[in-house]
Amino acid sequence: MQKLLKKFPTLINLYPPFIGAGIKVHLPTGDYTNFHVSMKLKITNQNYVGTQFGGSLYSMCDPFFMLIAMNKLGREYLVWDKSATIDFISPGKGQVHAHFQIPDNEIQEIIKRVEANGKDEPVFEVNIIDNTNTIIAKVSKKLWIRKKKK
Repeated sequence: MQKLLKKFPTLINLYPPFIGAGIKVHLPTGDYTNFHVSMKLKITNQNYVGTQFGGSLYSMCDPFFMLIAMNKLGREYLVWDKSATIDFISPGKGQVHAHFQIPDNEIQEIIKRVEANGKDEPVFEVNIIDNTNTIIAKVSKKLWIRKKKK
């Protein structure tokens, strides 16, 4: 597992949907609990009118809240993506960015809710912004979390 984690930054950037869309993943803290994702506007990710393709915008946000929750909660929890929505605000005409993290106090709240209810379905939100900090899209992700059965 440790070998895989060391190769993770390289492997995720080689993920075919990310390569095709030009998505780049950075781990600012190197601990898999904080992701910065960017995507330049290219011929492979633009739509008919020359702006960022909505599917590529969503793709750049897909796995990260789940990965953070898995890493922060540990192996005794199951974490799945349950649902997502994306609200397109402005056309993406250049490079776009999104930053993903879950505060430790929210992880503690998730643990409490799982203990009390057997599961939790937290919702996390992220803004996709361009280089001028204009919001391009708002993404909402719902996770499904419970403790693994022994």
